[in-house]
Amino acid sequence: MAQRSFGSSKRNRQYEKIKRSVKSRGGGTRAAKRIAAATTNRTRRARGEVKGRSKARRKGNRTRRGAQSSMRRAGRKGGRARKSR
Repeated sequence: MAQRSFGSSKRNRQYEKIKRSVKSRGGGTRAAKRIAAATTNRTRRARGEVKGRSKARRKGNRTRRGAQSSMRRAGRKGGRARKSR
């Protein structure tokens, strides 16, 4: 089976780490791949690494910078992002 590529080695490492984490918590291989891909793609969209717009931009309630700051905030709060307005 072909290996997934997310555009950069950093995102590939992120994908593999999330996949291992889900599997170590008892998740199946298919679920681990799905969760890892979704999380990696969400990060890429929020950071502006892909051509398409993020869901937040489509809704019109956040700018790219706002999406980036919320991603940083989520990391500082131990994974819990603050509620936006």
